[in-house]
Amino acid sequence: MTEHSRTLEVERKYDVDDETPLPRWDAIPGVDAVTEGEARALDARYFDTAAGELARNGVALRRRTGGPDEGWHIKGPRQGDGRLELGWPLGGDPGDALPDAVAAAVARWTSEPLSPLARIENARTAYLLTGPQGVVAEFVDDLVRATDLRGGGRREWREWEMELGPAAPADDEGRAAFFAAVEQAVTAAGGRASASGSKLARALGF
Repeated sequence: MTEHSRTLEVERKYDVDDETPLPRWDAIPGVDAVTEGEARALDARYFDTAAGELARNGVALRRRTGGPDEGWHIKGPRQGDGRLELGWPLGGDPGDALPDAVAAAVARWTSEPLSPLARIENARTAYLLTGPQGVVAEFVDDLVRATDLRGGGRREWREWEMELGPAAPADDEGRAAFFAAVEQAVTAAGGRASASGSKLARALGF
């Protein structure tokens, strides 16, 4: 099994209440249309060593079903404004069995045994913000149900994410202007900057 995707993920996350209406994107630079929402049912299991070596290195490993990018994913340490995400297809490996190609990539950070850390189920609605050159960004509205598989805690929340697409501004100034406009729209709708760095961190109570 060979790596099939390599993406620098640049995104912003926002906390919202259950009844918060979706933002209006009229004033977002470079965006002239928004697609209809696409419903996705995502189910992910995250893994780490008993001592949390991946987390200490700023790495997350998951196996996720559902959505256009289902498979095994490694989110690496932060690189500037984003994180490098590597992906592999699910293949024929049963359940939580770690494919050799994924294990070889994880070996950069640890060779210790890995076990399930958390399960995150997500009812997602995804929208593409498009402009003359294509997809500027993907906005997702997530209803999340998370289980700490080691500590036993369960949490539910709603959040939004805005991730840059291939037609997003490539320069720092353009990206800053884009996210400033997004933040203004999110705030106007009743959203706020996320209090947690990731779904996994929030699932574990961080």
